Amino acid sequence: MAEEEGEVRWDGLCSRDSTTRETALENIRQIIVRKAECLRLVKETPYRPADGLSDAVSLDGLNKLLAHLLMLSKRCPFKDVREKSEFILKSVQELGIRIPRPLGHGPSRFIPEKEILQVGSEDTQMHTLFADSFAALGRLDNITLVMVFHPQYLESFLKTQHYLLQMDGPLPLHYRHYIGIMAAARHQCSYLVNLHVNDFLHVGGDPKWLNGLENAPQKLQNLGELNKVLAHRPWLITKEHIEGLLKAEEHSWSLAELVHAVVLLTHYHSLASFTFGCGISPEIHCDGGHTFRPPSVSNYCICDITNGNHSVDEMQVNSAGNVSVSDSFFEVEALMEKMKQLQECRDEEEASQEEMASRFEIEKRESMFVFSSDDEEVTPARDVSRHFEDTSYGYKDFSRHGMHVPTFRVQDYCWEDHGYSLVNRLYPDVGQLIDEKFHIAYNLTYNTMAMHKDVDTSMLRRAIWNYIHCMFGIRYDDYDYGEINQLLDRSFKVYIKTVVCTPEKVTKRMYDSFWRQFKHSEKVHVNLLLIEARMQAELLYALRAITRYMT
Repeated sequence: MAEEEGEVRWDGLCSRDSTTRETALENIRQIIVRKAECLRLVKETPYRPADGLSDAVSLDGLNKLLAHLLMLSKRCPFKDVREKSEFILKSVQELGIRIPRPLGHGPSRFIPEKEILQVGSEDTQMHTLFADSFAALGRLDNITLVMVFHPQYLESFLKTQHYLLQMDGPLPLHYRHYIGIMAAARHQCSYLVNLHVNDFLHVGGDPKWLNGLENAPQKLQNLGELNKVLAHRPWLITKEHIEGLLKAEEHSWSLAELVHAVVLLTHYHSLASFTFGCGISPEIHCDGGHTFRPPSVSNYCICDITNGNHSVDEMQVNSAGNVSVSDSFFEVEALMEKMKQLQECRDEEEASQEEMASRFEIEKRESMFVFSSDDEEVTPARDVSRHFEDTSYGYKDFSRHGMHVPTFRVQDYCWEDHGYSLVNRLYPDVGQLIDEKFHIAYNLTYNTMAMHKDVDTSMLRRAIWNYIHCMFGIRYDDYDYGEINQLLDRSFKVYIKTVVCTPEKVTKRMYDSFWRQFKHSEKVHVNLLLIEARMQAELLYALRAITRYMT
């Protein structure tokens, strides 16, 4: 484990065996209580030599342990660990040491905590999933707790992520987490950066690399350019990018390593989109997830307000915001009527290929002019920006300033016929896992829309997926892009484009302003579509460049 946590080992708490967990918990209790008693004695000893620095260091170390215990007391799927962690925290408090409390209200700043499944109230099947995730990572993170609205997808996601990070593969474990840090940092996603900094250290990564990308091996530094272009303008990736990495003499990547790295980069770019798109809160044990300040009379203090965590009542307004229920009800009705009309038009006549191509170009052009009113630059924090170069490089529409990028035609290069087989050949089994995840996200449906049941939502799901690919210059010959304007209103397009292209700019107002009568689970479903469509788009450009290099 990380050095500052001294001799405390948390690994035993991940075991399925209750006796192993009990032994580990008792060891943790003894170490933490001993540290707390030492600290109390130091504070109470009169006339001792001033050594404020060592006191601060020991208090900081203890505080990190207490924050970890707080996380376990709220987020561990094993009841015995939750209860014993809470007991240890109370024991420390009785010694006169201040203990932490969670900041905010649950795993998401956008979704009321009462609507998210509480740890400890899950059914047997979900408990197994939680236990698997906890055993693999030593935590049950907020992303998992928000994705739990869709268990089928969550299972596929966790399986894929576990394989990418922990199973046999071309890249060593510390490289995998470092690449995760590099990818998340491109979108200034401190949530994911913090998680993978801890994981990187846990698997033996060199702490010096965390001081900045320039301290990492040249081989990883060379990946910076591909990371940058893939995250913000994937249509610019060429076989020359690939050649530069594969022919860098002693710093060269193998094809298998590069495919592993590309999958990790696209996975974490997309996961940054999900993190911002669903307003994921900091983990309880990480910076911003807890405080040692006592609660104020109204149960939240000024530090909560500055973090965007307002009172419980304010956090639990429904997603309709200030709009009247009847207005948002009519939005749903109008959307369903449009779907019905489009289906009837499809049945009556089919547009010509020329007309379909023209509609794609119109939609591609129009997508350039969709931008949010919150469209100002977000300055990356130093602790995040040090993990990547060229901080000014960001998303730019592919047709801006007269620049023409050829349309990427899916019938020439697609995931099913080309990308999948390339990934599976160079990194066995991963193509299968990713393919399964794409299919689950794309086909996932409960046949509901807001308050309506027995609805075929395939037309709407396809419009969302194809709109994202259209923003990336990817065209499906058999799709009528005229449907997108019919089905996706402007506020929804603003949300989609922000989540996919500049996720660090997503606000709660954007989340609240689209599909105002829809359930939070439906909005999370939208985010799953967004991140998988984005990941596939990035993969298509990168894998096509690799294929061109190979041929």
